[in-house]
Amino acid sequence: MKVSSLFLFHGLAFAWYVFLVAFISRIGTGPGEKKPDNILAYGGPWKFLTVLNLVLQAVYFGISLLIDALVLMKQLRIAKSMFPFRDLIFGSLAFPTSMTVFTLFWALYLYDRELVYPKSLDTLLPLWLNHAMHTIILPLSLMDLLTTPHRSPSKGKGISLLAIGGAAYLCWFLWIYSVTGKWVYPIFEKLSAPGIAAFFVGSTFFVLFCYNTGEFLVRMIWGDSVVILDIYKKKSK
Repeated sequence: MKVSSLFLFHGLAFAWYVFLVAFISRIGTGPGEKKPDNILAYGGPWKFLTVLNLVLQAVYFGISLLIDALVLMKQLRIAKSMFPFRDLIFGSLAFPTSMTVFTLFWALYLYDRELVYPKSLDTLLPLWLNHAMHTIILPLSLMDLLTTPHRSPSKGKGISLLAIGGAAYLCWFLWIYSVTGKWVYPIFEKLSAPGIAAFFVGSTFFVLFCYNTGEFLVRMIWGDSVVILDIYKKKSK
């Protein structure tokens, strides 16, 4: 894919995620609209990993769009300096989070949707929004992985950033429970304390699996020692 095509793809993906975040942030805020208590309660939509992932994807595709623009403008030195940061965000956060949200959501939804996405939400959130938040995220990440030159960050940096991101969300998640006395997701109301601990441990291992999957795919598609700037130059021809 030529750099101009990458620029178009990243631009459309960035606009899509910005639109989704803006749309979700306005749910139930208009005059006369039904107020969804479970969404607008403490923390608002920003307590859901699904919504935070949309913000993360917008940030990632925004960075990618900027790099494409710099390459097109022949600002190669600046673009080259941003490659490691972009790949760190993709490999450590953007891809693993998309894969985690997609897999865990649909696994729980198909088992018992009331555990993660109660049927009452259907009157508030249109079907297309559900798929935009939980389905399209993974194909877009895979499309980016296939078309955009990537080089995985070192294991130490990658796992460290992933751990920081995971710990930050866990703290936010537990803080909301300590303030409201209610769990963000209905499934936790059904679990005992050991069950909740087991869920978190299992989720941690699954997130690491998603991280390693992304790293493996990058290595298989782009190699271990890919010189990203050279690939961009070839794509520009």
